[in-house]
Amino acid sequence: MSNHANDVPVELQSVLVDAKNAVEFLSGLSKLAAAAVSEVAGDDVECAVTVKIRRKPSTAAASSERALELDQMEQALGDGPCITALREMSPVFLNDVTSDLRWPGLNRQFAERGVYSSLGVPLEISGSATAALNFFASKPAAFTPDVYAKAAGFAAAAHNTLQLSVRIDAALGRAKDFQEAMTSRTAIDVACGVIMAQNKCPQTEAMEILTKVSSHRNQKLRDVATALIEQLSVGTVRTHFES
Repeated sequence: MSNHANDVPVELQSVLVDAKNAVEFLSGLSKLAAAAVSEVAGDDVECAVTVKIRRKPSTAAASSERALELDQMEQALGDGPCITALREMSPVFLNDVTSDLRWPGLNRQFAERGVYSSLGVPLEISGSATAALNFFASKPAAFTPDVYAKAAGFAAAAHNTLQLSVRIDAALGRAKDFQEAMTSRTAIDVACGVIMAQNKCPQTEAMEILTKVSSHRNQKLRDVATALIEQLSVGTVRTHFES
């Protein structure tokens, strides 16, 4: 389809919106990548997504059980097109497992499973994390310039969507941290109010009392505050910040 390339970002964003977690998103990404490249190759091409965080690459998702097995095989051996692509941050071709001399052990295992060419296309997610699309084909030299162009174009679109995913996760994390901070602050303020009323003392003194109890019990200030309020309440205390 001539307009398929233009549809890729929309399809990826749809996968991102529908995914319940990162694994679901990467699984959808690998399936879309496999379908897009297979269409241009005129043959069944499978895809796995490898993610590298803190120098350790691992298989995150795949378009099929076999692609998952093939990618994990490469991880177990510690080298291959995908790992090299991640290390060098440039595409790496394995055109024919029967003649390529770089990874003899991997080539032999690929051939045993009916895979004769492979392609690793890296993409940077953030400063500390990278990923790669690892493609597998059943015939030699399957990754012609046209097929590679499709894979590279898909990787570029995936890069943008992955960065969006990371930003969304970061924003949600900041929002959760803010909510937790506000919840803690509310519990502490209420507890201070209780102490002020009981002891007829200013807020600074009430805070000192609460802090001393926290230190004596070796508990977080919020936990001490919540426990104090719950002693004077029926049931568990909930602030208006909690959903």
